[in-house]
Amino acid sequence: MLSWHQTNGDLTWTYPTLNPHLKESIIKEYKIHPVIAQILVSRGFTSLEKIHDYLYAKLPDLLDPYLLSGMQVAVDRICRAIAESENILIYGDNDVDGMTGTALLTEFLQSLGANVFFYASLRGGSRQSLIVEALEYALKSECKLLITVDCGITAAAEIAKVVEKGIDVIITDHHEPTDEIPHCIATLNPKLLNNPYPNRELTGVGVAFKLAHAITNHFVAEGKISAKKIDLKRYLDLVALGTVADMGSMLGENRILVCYGIRQLRKTKRVGLAKLISISEIDLNELSTFSIASKIAPRLNSLGRIDDPQKGVEVLLIRNTQIAEKMAQELDLNNIERQKIERVMIQEVEELIAKQPEITKQKAIILCSHKWHPGVIAIIAMRISKMYNRPTIIMAIDKGVGKSSLRSIREFPLLNVLKENSDLLISFGGHDFAAGFTIKESNIEEFKKRFIAAAEKELQDNDVIAKLPIDSEVNFDDLTFDFMESMKLLEPYGNENPPPILYSNVKQAWPPKVVGKTHLKLYLEQNGRMLEGIAFGKASLSPMLRKKHLTLRVAFTPQINNYQGQSIQLMIRDFQIIRPDVVR
Repeated sequence: MLSWHQTNGDLTWTYPTLNPHLKESIIKEYKIHPVIAQILVSRGFTSLEKIHDYLYAKLPDLLDPYLLSGMQVAVDRICRAIAESENILIYGDNDVDGMTGTALLTEFLQSLGANVFFYASLRGGSRQSLIVEALEYALKSECKLLITVDCGITAAAEIAKVVEKGIDVIITDHHEPTDEIPHCIATLNPKLLNNPYPNRELTGVGVAFKLAHAITNHFVAEGKISAKKIDLKRYLDLVALGTVADMGSMLGENRILVCYGIRQLRKTKRVGLAKLISISEIDLNELSTFSIASKIAPRLNSLGRIDDPQKGVEVLLIRNTQIAEKMAQELDLNNIERQKIERVMIQEVEELIAKQPEITKQKAIILCSHKWHPGVIAIIAMRISKMYNRPTIIMAIDKGVGKSSLRSIREFPLLNVLKENSDLLISFGGHDFAAGFTIKESNIEEFKKRFIAAAEKELQDNDVIAKLPIDSEVNFDDLTFDFMESMKLLEPYGNENPPPILYSNVKQAWPPKVVGKTHLKLYLEQNGRMLEGIAFGKASLSPMLRKKHLTLRVAFTPQINNYQGQSIQLMIRDFQIIRPDVVR
């Protein structure tokens, strides 16, 4: 029996679900390590069939694209546009999901001989008003068909204006619909009410890929093209990039697309993307969802946030190596500028919270400023929401209008709350846990009161306590290179499929070392084996670990460290000091 106290009271550990019978069945069926089997049990898998789909799903297991409502109509209209040499405009949202989906459909349709133009929405507008930007461009280019990517589902009035000008519209989107669905040729969205498509979690680029898949099937079935002529795998690098950047669920179909997409990224023929990977200093052999999310996506996203997202599509499509090099460097400089803006904003937010600590006592956090850059508020909202485990709104106010980014926790879906308060909003849209809205400055205070009241009513105290979900106990003896190889079965990691967190009871071999001013290196021993651990941002906890013969319970994710050879290192998520007087 062990008793312990936590070192930093902001995390509540939730221990693994135990089901010995199921665990043994998994080990027997798949011949996998007991710890891996326990992770699967902890992640809520209840059948061997579902575990097989999770571990071993292949490209042929992708869902039929024609299950998406409206797909046949969309395919027929696009094929007519190609046959009659009509000009087509692909209009995408200004984030990485939109850029990659726009590049995918542009390149794909061009490969079929279509006359294709593309346009990426500029930052700063509401989601509804974004479609209007493209209308003039479509008219000037004499486009008869407009296909949206990652946008359009909440822009019924604006799309009606496009249709009035004699332009047909096909919407491809994955955001939650509002009550009024746009009237157009076809609407492809897995979240449409009564839509038979089994996977609601496709991203914008995922829906675009489904459209390309359906068109391919049509051309092959009609005998207009050989199946060998179109290799859809070449587009999976774009699908992986957009899906990871948009925090798409890393389960089911998305997991298959990203798994194969990462393989495609490692050998991508896109010179602009290759230059971007190079300038991000990523080792192709180690390219992962983490490096996509932390290094590649921010550089592309910086265009949508502080520059021109059109350049993002261009860099994904460019074939000239020299131009690609220059564009990649420009993206890198944009990202550096975005980071500067972000650092200033984070400092201002921290100062604001320090002066008004009562802000974090409420069950929702809402912060506004006339000085903040609207292109960076989403990053800040996500960071603050994770830090305090609360629904968070960050708002940039300009010329009497607030543009907001929202991030929430699992216990507090956003869209119903926004719908209930839509009388105060100019526009809103997004997902249940990541959304946005615009609002007149005069309505902000009333909205803040209502939103915080809704959070106070819906959320319990336990809901806003940050939790650390533990997947399995593990012994140091189990942490071998073979075990690390078997852990790869669980990749790719991402939203709803995070890297496993394991725990062990260990002794401190010697006192910790502060590295990089803010991080802590721990030297841990169990049954004669010593491993090093790195605890990011926990240098301030060093004094409490200076005692001799400390026993710790550590929660960590094991990783392979390739610095000066190969070793297994523990990425420490949290630790608890076990009181020696009660260990028995």
